[in-house]
Amino acid sequence: MFVQNLDHQPPFTTKDGSTIRSVLDRTNAPVRNQSLAEARIAAGNATQRHFHRIAEEFYFILEGSGLMEIDGTSQEVGPGDAILIPPGAWHTIRATQNLRFLCCCAPPYSHEDTYFA
Repeated sequence: MFVQNLDHQPPFTTKDGSTIRSVLDRTNAPVRNQSLAEARIAAGNATQRHFHRIAEEFYFILEGSGLMEIDGTSQEVGPGDAILIPPGAWHTIRATQNLRFLCCCAPPYSHEDTYFA
């Protein structure tokens, strides 16, 4: 059994500009096929629009609200919303209120799989 507590994970900034704390990934657990992180974006800020060639992502909104854009389609999101981001889909999320969400990537998140225009 492997148990990891979020409170013991240091924050870092991803290539797209969001601040995350890894819950479980290759750097802190015997993970092979996915990663789970908590992301935070302050109100008025957004991630840089990007895509991942390989990774499929899920966002699960815990707190706050925002505007999610995937491949040119936008929708307001808030607590309890789960968002699927397919591989190759351009995406960004803008926080309209302080935003906290979980991000799951399969395969695990890597800077090398993050691309910008």
